[in-house]
Amino acid sequence: MKVRTRSSAIIGTLCCLVASLALTTASADEPAAPRQAAKVTLKKVATAQSPIAGTAGPGGTVWIAERAGTVRVLDGAGLGRPVLDISGETTTDGERGLLGIAFDKEFAHFYISFTNRQGTSTVDEFAVRDGSIRPETRRTVLTQTQPYANHNGGDIKFGPDGYLYIAFGDGGSAGDPHGNGQKLDTLLGKLLRIDPSGAKPYAIPPDNPFVNDPNAKHEIWAYGLRNPWRFSFDAGTRDLLIGDVGQSAWEEIDWAPANSKGGENYGWSQMEGKHPFQGGTAPANHVPPIHEYDRTGRGCSVTGGYVYRGKAIPDLKGQYVFSDYCDGAVRALQMKNGKVTGVSDLGVNGGRVVSFAQGGDGELYVLDTRGSISRIDPA
Repeated sequence: MKVRTRSSAIIGTLCCLVASLALTTASADEPAAPRQAAKVTLKKVATAQSPIAGTAGPGGTVWIAERAGTVRVLDGAGLGRPVLDISGETTTDGERGLLGIAFDKEFAHFYISFTNRQGTSTVDEFAVRDGSIRPETRRTVLTQTQPYANHNGGDIKFGPDGYLYIAFGDGGSAGDPHGNGQKLDTLLGKLLRIDPSGAKPYAIPPDNPFVNDPNAKHEIWAYGLRNPWRFSFDAGTRDLLIGDVGQSAWEEIDWAPANSKGGENYGWSQMEGKHPFQGGTAPANHVPPIHEYDRTGRGCSVTGGYVYRGKAIPDLKGQYVFSDYCDGAVRALQMKNGKVTGVSDLGVNGGRVVSFAQGGDGELYVLDTRGSISRIDPA
């Protein structure tokens, strides 16, 4: 899930997938003295095998995906036995595996995002009855071939509009050798928006930004992304936030308002954050990140999170919580009208933070790829 490789396949995978976060470095347009950080602690609630993604499930549960292909349910009794196992259909080579899971709003359908054994990104759907997956209803919604084993993206979420959003990286290697980030004739390097219930295999929402462009993929909602490892919608404002992993210098967090009509160009590979990449120039329609940080001794791969809307930590309400796979520090952005007004280190470390999960009650969980699942609690 990350952009580069290291001696450990998982570290390399996650490092490059998620972008790196710099704690103390703020962009020039951000204040130097943010308000005091909320006081939090991490309470370990379960241990899994390389947990990689999570989503709120029926009955107050949180469903957890394990990278090798299993899905387990976290409830008050702990983490249960697998309720789904596709481990024979995927591989953990490179940055591959089971990468994302999501429910629709009614918990009537469950979706998985994974790379198959040939490396093809695949989104499948299952019907859900009485809180249980119906394996016989499985169908494939969308596939996308991947030219390399990294930058698969793979995060999936239902937006406030009821449509399914799918994040794909630029296809991999390094430096976007095929220029996919800026091309509109490929799904790579994009955030997609589809209606899986509108047709088989899916329908394209009529108000998608490129539906009238014969030279563009109509599924595209936003583009110019390198490896949007994790994205989310603010449960309070419905705004969109994307953690996009950088190449070698800058990690970024992108934002779009709830009333966006789509079509945002976040700049890759002409831009890395707010900076030209290898002689590139900012596209005329470039939407710069609301936050960026460099990698000088701080991180290597940003892990996007969620705007906190729980009740347990009032001082954290409305702040965007995120981390970095390489340094593990949990941080928060204070925001107002799409502008960052402060950046704080929450003083806890989640380890190899590969993902966050948001429960139905708005509380947040931190997933460490080494196994720990922890809830962010008040200190």
